[in-house]
Parts: sequence; structure tokens; C-alpha cells
Amino acid sequence: MADSDLIPLVDAVRSCDLCAAHLPHGPNPIIQIDPRARILIAGQAPGRKVHESGIPFNDASGERLRDWMGVTRAAFYDARRIAILPMGFCYPGTGKSGDLAPRPECAAHWRQALLEQLTEVRLTLVVGQYALAYHLPQRPATLTDTVKAWREYFPAVLPLPHPSPRNNIWLRRNTWFEEDVVPALRQRVQQVLKA
Repeated sequence: MADSDLIPLVDAVRSCDLCAAHLPHGPNPIIQIDPRARILIAGQAPGRKVHESGIPFNDASGERLRDWMGVTRAAFYDARRIAILPMGFCYPGTGKSGDLAPRPECAAHWRQALLEQLTEVRLTLVVGQYALAYHLPQRPATLTDTVKAWREYFPAVLPLPHPSPRNNIWLRRNTWFEEDVVPALRQRVQQVLKA
């Protein structure tokens, strides 16, 4: 697919209503993409605040992720530098223990065509269990074991826990993440963005 095909592809994504019947708040596909992007953030699905603002990671999760990456808000939202493609493009609604799983229709219908546009990506941040299942299908059984094995995928791919405040307990139990992984992440982000 040529670069000139990206605009109609993104327009089609943004008007998608494949799973509208399953979205309690209606469709509002949220992505950030440019063929020049050097970093891909493969996340889960937008939360309620992101659904309302239409801006990816425009919430507490985004603040933490930007901190982990060591980037400013302006750099994070520069699509020429950073692409953001969640596994589900729309807010799936809330269940008993938090947001529902991303709808599977997005990945099945759109993901490959969008990923084919990202030929300049040098670092993929795989955030959370649903993105891990897609991008690292041969990973260890648990998210913790996968993140502990981060050096096996680095420097091209880095598995991450979700930066949600709901993961504060995980972060307190796994202090090695902020001691070892976050500094490596920040250094790699700077290398990739300066290249």
C-alpha cells in the first residue's frame, strides 16, 4: 500500500462502526499514525476519558507512559515520531473489574493494513496483555514473566505492563521494572527519536 493510501485508510478507520452494537458509548475510533513514525505504541483500547477527549492516552495512564518513555506531551503527540495503535480503537465500556477487553473486530479488520504503513518503526512498545498476545504470541505465560524477559525482545520490541493506576500494586511488587526496564526504555526512546 502506498503512502498516498494512508489518508483514505485512516478515514475509513475513523468512520468504522463494525462493532457499534457492542459499544455502550458508541464508536469513536482513536488512533495516531504517520508513515514516518519511529515508535509504535501497541496498546489495549481507549478508556472513558480518552473516548470523551478523542486523544489517545489523554489520562493518568498516558501521564505514566510518557514518564516511563521520558518524552514530553508534545513529542508524544507528534504522529511523525510516535504512532499509537491500540488493539481496539474504541472504548469498550466498563465491566466488574475495570474496562472491558478490546473488541476483536479492530485487529482482525484493520491492524495489518495499518502496520504495513509503519515502515520506519524502530521500537514497538507492547502495552498490556491483549497487545502482548498479538505482537508476542510465543511469550511466557504471564505478563510479569514476559516483562521480566524484556531483554529477549529488546531493542526492537519492549513488553510493558499497562501504565494504568490500577497497576500500582504490580509496580510496588515488581520494583525491578522501574529500576531496570524504565531507564533502558528512556535511553532507547531517545536513540530512536534522534536517529
